[in-house]
Formats: sequence, C-alpha cells, structure tokens
Amino acid sequence: MRIANLSGRLALIVDGQAVDVEQASAGHFSADPQAVYERWEEFRAWAATRRLPEGRAFQAAELGSPAPAPRQTLAIGLNYRDHASESGFAVPEGLPPVFTKFVTSISGPLSEVKLPEGGDTDWEVELVAVIGPRAEAVPEEDAWGHVAGLAVGQDISERITQLAGPAPQFSLGKSFPGFAPIGPWLVTPDEFDDPDDLELSCAINGEEVQKGRTRDLIFSVPALISKLSAVLPLLPGDVVFTGTPAGVGLGRDPQRFLYAGDELVSTIEGIGELRQTFTV
Repeated sequence: MRIANLSGRLALIVDGQAVDVEQASAGHFSADPQAVYERWEEFRAWAATRRLPEGRAFQAAELGSPAPAPRQTLAIGLNYRDHASESGFAVPEGLPPVFTKFVTSISGPLSEVKLPEGGDTDWEVELVAVIGPRAEAVPEEDAWGHVAGLAVGQDISERITQLAGPAPQFSLGKSFPGFAPIGPWLVTPDEFDDPDDLELSCAINGEEVQKGRTRDLIFSVPALISKLSAVLPLLPGDVVFTGTPAGVGLGRDPQRFLYAGDELVSTIEGIGELRQTFTV
C-alpha cells in the first residue's frame, strides 16, 4: 500500500492514480495526512477490504510529506561504517548519535530550498521510517509491526552551524526551512521483497554522489526502533531518519557543498525519488 499527502489531503496511490481517502470512506477517515497514523491498524484493514473508487491523475508538485507534522522526529548519525569513517568518528556502540530535525524543516518531495547565507550546505540521502502503532520497549523481532511505512528522506545539513562550538548544534544546523524533504509517498513494508535491503542514492546535477544499501546500516530499522523505544515511546506518525551512507560533501577532499542552481535527486528503490533545487 502507498499513501500520499496530495495538496494537504490523505490519498491512496493505486496503479499510479490518487484516491481521496476522506471521500472514499464517506468521512470515516479524516483528510488530514498526519491523523491516519493514530488509527493505522483500522485504516489498513479498511484499505485492504474496501473496493476503492477510481483515482485521478496528479502531478508531483501536488505531493507533500506523507508525515507532515510528526510530534517527534528522530534522526540517526553515523549509522553506516563508511560514513562514520569519512566523518572521522569511530563506529558507534550502544546507541548511535540521535538528534532531531524540527518540524518546520519538513517539506514534500519536490521543492526549492533557500541556502543559508554564508553556510556550507551538504546532502545526506536517508531511508525514513514512519511509526504506525505506538512503540514502547519493543523487542527488535517485533519492531517492523510498528512501522507504518518507508519513504525517501534528505537530511540536508548546514555544516558551519552544525559544527559551531563549543558544543555542536546538530539539530539547528539540520533544521533550516526545507531541510527535511520526505516522500514521495509512504510505502508499507509488505510491498518489499526485503525491507532491510534497499538501494539508496543521490545525485547533484546528474552526477551520482552517494550510493549504498540499507543492509549496511549498523543499526537496522528494527534495531533502531527497539533501542529508541527502550528510552522513549515512539508515537503514531513519528519520523525516524535512519542515517546516510558515505559520499557527503563534508567528507570529500576537497570538500564540496551545494550552490544556487544545483538540483539534488535522492532515490530509494521501490519507493521513488525526491527532487530539490537550491536558491539564494
């Protein structure tokens, strides 16, 4: 199943067409894309058994984030060994670094992003997991049952703000407007042959700069949910950015950052792509 935020309304994507959920359910489910996660199991059962009306064609520009207003966004650092190495850090043990991306940074899959003045803005393609049923002290073997679905994410990062001392400002440096595009829709885990092994990549102006597979995550999606939910409850609709593979601009020699006019395309197999252009 694929669900989308279409011009601010919850939609099911069926054979490339969009079905408005509020209309198809005669008002039983809200049009609010964020509200569906509170009733995730009920919604899944309804979508699986209901004969849906014919959908409509839509444009990519109509799509917003499938989780536009999460109460918690948890982002994971150094979760691929090659990225930890290029960043100059040891592979984490126990819990990896955890920070947030504030909700006002969230955008849809197709957007223009204003570059912060005087900054060094970097790219980080990531698999995003959105929580369905509340997760609290969840064993790793049960964790996929708490994932509503997966999406493509970009953890866009302004490195000067992020690394300014005396203590780094990860959350601020990664939360400028538009720095958390998510989309193009949410794909439920059962749609994948193996949701723990997906290829992800991103390119700048057609040049591939990152490529990896989620099987190489140090902490898999189930492991992250188990470890995070041992500390705090993960609420319906919460967002987890799971980490990025090697190839970020900060880790290059010479370092490389984004400039006005650049187009960043981020892709995960079986899900789709994000497309961001940068302005000043």
